Amino acid sequence: MRVFRAPRVTAISMFLVANLAVLPASAERLPQDWLSSMGAAVQSTSYEGTVILIQDGSAEELMVVHTVRDGVVREKMVAHEGNVLEIIRNGNVVHFILPDRQSVLVEEWDDQSTLFSTLPTSKVRFGSEYDVSIVRTGRVAGREAIELAIRPHDEFRYGHRIWLDTETSFPLQTQLIDNGQPIEQIKFADIKLNSEIHSSALEPSVSIENFTWLRQSSGHEGTRVETTWKCGALPAGFRAIDSHAEKMQGSDDVVTHILYSDGLANVSVFIAPESGGLSTGPARVGGSNSFSTASGGFEITAIGEVPSVTVKQIATSMQKP
Repeated sequence: MRVFRAPRVTAISMFLVANLAVLPASAERLPQDWLSSMGAAVQSTSYEGTVILIQDGSAEELMVVHTVRDGVVREKMVAHEGNVLEIIRNGNVVHFILPDRQSVLVEEWDDQSTLFSTLPTSKVRFGSEYDVSIVRTGRVAGREAIELAIRPHDEFRYGHRIWLDTETSFPLQTQLIDNGQPIEQIKFADIKLNSEIHSSALEPSVSIENFTWLRQSSGHEGTRVETTWKCGALPAGFRAIDSHAEKMQGSDDVVTHILYSDGLANVSVFIAPESGGLSTGPARVGGSNSFSTASGGFEITAIGEVPSVTVKQIATSMQKP
């Protein structure tokens, strides 16, 4: 049992008490104002530091260098634990460098942030599906931060905790919350914001001249289409925001991809002609859940960073009129 003792009044504690009068100045801003400025900060801030990723009870340390010049993202991430991996990003072209295997895998990404792709956007309906509030101030990575809590109204979505740098609104720490407990976390152990980053800091740490180069195809070609597929039991707040017909590489089958979103949580639904090789039921990696089922000659899979009940309800209630 933990015993709490009344603190002694010392010069240090008096200093902290005196400075509490300064802290509410940053808290006078509304939570929505903080989130709006956070979105701008993620898009424009250059930074370098050490990031701790915690998922499924394991932690991984990454060295990150990130800059935005003329609207183009350039980034380098290095993982030193396990199999050494370097990720070099220049715009939407990403190189995965595996020194142990002397190989480079090239992929194309979209414009989403590497670390912060699940942060809220202006489309979140606070007061309807979520509440947002300022919790407290504190320090993360040696910098003054303000903590925001985003709490869902039902069991169909996760909560979030976000610690924003009070000077720049940059996210220093994020947590994905399920039933009051963090299930994923991104936290800077140290960080330099808006410091000058030399181009050499974004180059590979090893010579890759004689490495084997592999280009990873996206595996499909997508065409935006209207679809008659509907979800008969879509959780409140979610709505279809995009639908594509995707022809998979090496196959004549066309997969329908529907994206549902509530502005914060996203669920992708993939619908394909039944092949007989689908593993039905739930699956989970970190905070991402999926559920697959077969119905009416089709294979249906719903996947997203949402609770398992959400993907199961969406997948099992998809209907084609």
